[in-house]
Amino acid sequence: MQSRIRDVRRAKGMTLADVAERCKPATTAQTIGRLETGTRVLSLIWINRIADALGVESSDLVALPDQQYLPVAAILSEDGTHAPTKEERIMVPNVGGTMVGLRIAAATGEYRRGDELWLEQIQPDAFGSALNLDVLVPRPGGRFLFGRLLGREAGKLHLLPLEAGARQQVVTDPAWIAKAVRLIRKL
Repeated sequence: MQSRIRDVRRAKGMTLADVAERCKPATTAQTIGRLETGTRVLSLIWINRIADALGVESSDLVALPDQQYLPVAAILSEDGTHAPTKEERIMVPNVGGTMVGLRIAAATGEYRRGDELWLEQIQPDAFGSALNLDVLVPRPGGRFLFGRLLGREAGKLHLLPLEAGARQQVVTDPAWIAKAVRLIRKL
């Protein structure tokens, strides 16, 4: 089985040591490195532990035969733009069953017209994971509210719409919300 652990770890900006520390129970950076490269057998238990440490679904760590990648042509760092010293690639994210999209038709907040957002739907018990993030909240009658989740208190969500001068909104007991996880912007 080929894994995408390295691709996901790099996309999240984490080191081998970061992942090792977040594993429960903690492990070593060397072990994570061996699992990434295939020099150690990657069991289902390891996949689940590493997925939890990275904050992704286990299925995100398994390379599929038709998975697509973008080759990295250059790396922009503080000392300029350079070719990578070894082959690198950027994974094209899997779109799971809990993902929804939001198209930005008018500039608002930090978003520009034409931007697209990928949002991950979450259930009420996980709403706390979206604090201080931009979220989409369903409202009655097929309407939605989009804004920054400021707080949650007794089944009520406090959101600040992104428009300048907008007032805080309170939504009671939504069935789900979706937190922004990826911005797609054309240049």
